[in-house]
Amino acid sequence: MNSKEILKRITGISTPIFGISWNPDNTERDHAREVIAFLEDRRVLYNACEIEVPEHCIDSVVQIRVFLTERIGKIDQDSELSMSLRAMRAACRKYLDRMGVENDWMPFCSHRSFNNRWELHCFIGEMRGVFGIHIAKIAVTYGIDVESDLTSILPGLDSVHETKLNHSTDPSAKKAKRVRNIKR
Repeated sequence: MNSKEILKRITGISTPIFGISWNPDNTERDHAREVIAFLEDRRVLYNACEIEVPEHCIDSVVQIRVFLTERIGKIDQDSELSMSLRAMRAACRKYLDRMGVENDWMPFCSHRSFNNRWELHCFIGEMRGVFGIHIAKIAVTYGIDVESDLTSILPGLDSVHETKLNHSTDPSAKKAKRVRNIKR
């Protein structure tokens, strides 16, 4: 990349110490867009835990981990995108380890019994938390829109929803707020 290309991407400079803003190159943005599009179709990241089947969750998380590994190999290893993908892949590994999966395979009848569904909920919730932070970071950095289902795991969504309810003139929104306040 020559200096003119670098100069075109710079969008701002900040001081007291030093700082620079720039536009990421298109190939990195394209990879980020592909990652978000793939994750938007992974229900394990946003479906209600009550309807999840542990074996299906495991299959989906294995697919996510394989996809992220492939993408990491195609991008600059020192990029922000690479760091986010590595963090999400580590969350997948941790989930699979906690679910008792070895080498992306769960031997027949050797998996853990999930009579306590709260344990499954905890494992999924922890993974979703990591993914939410990094999906938000990727979306903001590369200017990518995220489908509504996947936005449910992004940080700060509850406060945004709460603000909309507080300022809404829609009677059903105010009723929903009252019902939620009663449940607290």
